[in-house]
Amino acid sequence: MTVSSLRALVVDDSATIRNFVTATLEHAGYEVMTAKSGLEALKVLPSASFHLIVTDVNMPDINGLDLVRYVRNSGTHKSTPLIIISTDGRERDRDRGMALGASAYLVKPFLPETLIELAKKVTAPGANVAPQMAAPVKKS
Repeated sequence: MTVSSLRALVVDDSATIRNFVTATLEHAGYEVMTAKSGLEALKVLPSASFHLIVTDVNMPDINGLDLVRYVRNSGTHKSTPLIIISTDGRERDRDRGMALGASAYLVKPFLPETLIELAKKVTAPGANVAPQMAAPVKKS
């Protein structure tokens, strides 16, 4: 399966981050759908198949961790690779997301290349959906 045949769902309540992640994945050849909230994502998920889900943690209605829990318990998207993006890089929060079944945890801010590399890694044929952690971009 080529990257251009992969469909991603990007879930974030911040239009700026949602647009950044969408543009990054589209530039890499992904077809991207978006949701502005966890609740909206729950409505979108049954209507399409996705090869990747990227979600923020902190959202006003259904947070990203609850979304991860829902996805991992769903029949349709149970094995879909899922990347959590968050401003919170504390080990406790990362471990909680990974324990719920996230494939990777990416701390904001991050470079577009980091997201693309991580997305390719977790969606590669035969990829082990074992937890991956990407470090935040160092501010100079």
